[in-house]
Amino acid sequence: MPSINTLLIRSRSRMVLVATAATFILGVIANAAGDEDVSSNAAAAANGRPNIVLVMTDDQGWGQTGYYNHPVLKTPYLDAMSENGLRMDRFYAGAPVCSPTRASVLTGRSNDRTGVQSHGYALRRQETTIASVLKDAGYVTGHFGKWHLNGLRGAGVPVLHTDNHHPGHFGFDQWVSVTNFFDRDPLMSRRGKFEQFTGDSSDVAMTEAIDFISRQSKANQPFFTVVWFGSPHSPWLADDEDLKPFASLDKDSRHHYGELVAMDRSIGTLRDSLRRLGIAENTLVWYCSDNGGLPKITPDTVGGLRGNKGSLYEGGLRVPAIVEWPATIQPRVTNYPACTMDIFPTLVDLLSLAPSVAPNPLDGVSLKPLFHEEIESREKPIPFRFSNKAALIDNDFKLLAENLDRSKFVLYDLNNDPTETTDVTAEHPQVAKRMQKSLVEWNESVKASVAGKDYPEGRVDPDHPEPRWWTEVEDYKPFFDQWQDRWEYARYFKTKRK
Repeated sequence: MPSINTLLIRSRSRMVLVATAATFILGVIANAAGDEDVSSNAAAAANGRPNIVLVMTDDQGWGQTGYYNHPVLKTPYLDAMSENGLRMDRFYAGAPVCSPTRASVLTGRSNDRTGVQSHGYALRRQETTIASVLKDAGYVTGHFGKWHLNGLRGAGVPVLHTDNHHPGHFGFDQWVSVTNFFDRDPLMSRRGKFEQFTGDSSDVAMTEAIDFISRQSKANQPFFTVVWFGSPHSPWLADDEDLKPFASLDKDSRHHYGELVAMDRSIGTLRDSLRRLGIAENTLVWYCSDNGGLPKITPDTVGGLRGNKGSLYEGGLRVPAIVEWPATIQPRVTNYPACTMDIFPTLVDLLSLAPSVAPNPLDGVSLKPLFHEEIESREKPIPFRFSNKAALIDNDFKLLAENLDRSKFVLYDLNNDPTETTDVTAEHPQVAKRMQKSLVEWNESVKASVAGKDYPEGRVDPDHPEPRWWTEVEDYKPFFDQWQDRWEYARYFKTKRK
């Protein structure tokens, strides 16, 4: 693996569908209503608006791409995407774990504001999501894959139609989803109907997404498609063919990287399908990961950065990212600092929607200008708050508080010290003072959001659920006998069944 400094130097220069649905219903009955009537949406959509596809991997580290010269992993389809789009080498997840980052994507807000403090927390229904905004603007919306915003923990199970935090409640017309991470031959939910699928989970999710895209394309409907993979999150189970390049690695690492091979292949399937349908030119595809890479995987997952998933160091927050939109974006690499909280305001800006569609304070900024030309510096810092830790990235500088209660801050110069080894507070006292003031003030605003002050009611909905295991949900219990021998679920019945 090249050093982080080598990777950053390079970054400043220009450098099969296998799944078919075998449908059977396991007893959960979907809502009686049929598919959403989207004919009125067609009239509402303005001509020339791009189709939008958001793709997110699960636990893929910043260094785990072929275009960073990973020593064992090849990602030819991501490499091709990066050669044809805007490769963002300083892109950050909204948080160092999964559910919070997903909340930041949908809302443009830091995770704690939305009620999603950590993994397995539910997104408040009082939040405004980009899916709802785009649906109102005339887009047909679909979610495929991992959801993990309904307050359930444990390996992904099909989302119930009775779940009052399923994707449909947040603006998605169609969805084929699971509660959390999912692997080979997944059991998923099509708007509440359980279906058994065959094949690698990335191929399965992408197959469903492409079917949705194809239908909207043929109907001349603009679409907003979210594909959230379950890979390469543990547990790992890759196809034998996908394992072949990694024979020399330990078992976990071998399957981990095998899952990334399948994920990359599904990216290729998406790009090929958009071209086959004749809609690639005006389709914006935004790819990234949900948090930093995992420890104990060989080779290194974070490209030499400090920290891993769960940490506010760069290795826990910085993730690979590419935006491809052939009609608008000329291929290039940027080091402009950006984050998942920027997705919401960027899409709103691209569609010239009124700022009032986002009624609550946003933490992200629009990246629309960056799609056309390089921007020298970011005007609004990127904030993070997770597990009583906080950080603020202001262009080259990063302020980190390992414990907010103790108010002890460390300042890093990421331009000269990307691996965060040296506190430069003494060398830059005014920068440290300014950033500390900004971080403290921002944290106070988050406290108000946590208390529900952003909402018209001035409080959090009292029915908002607390995190829980799906083994504790009554509506899942009729399926326990069928599920206890499934490899991905068996461990939960040994320790958590109630």
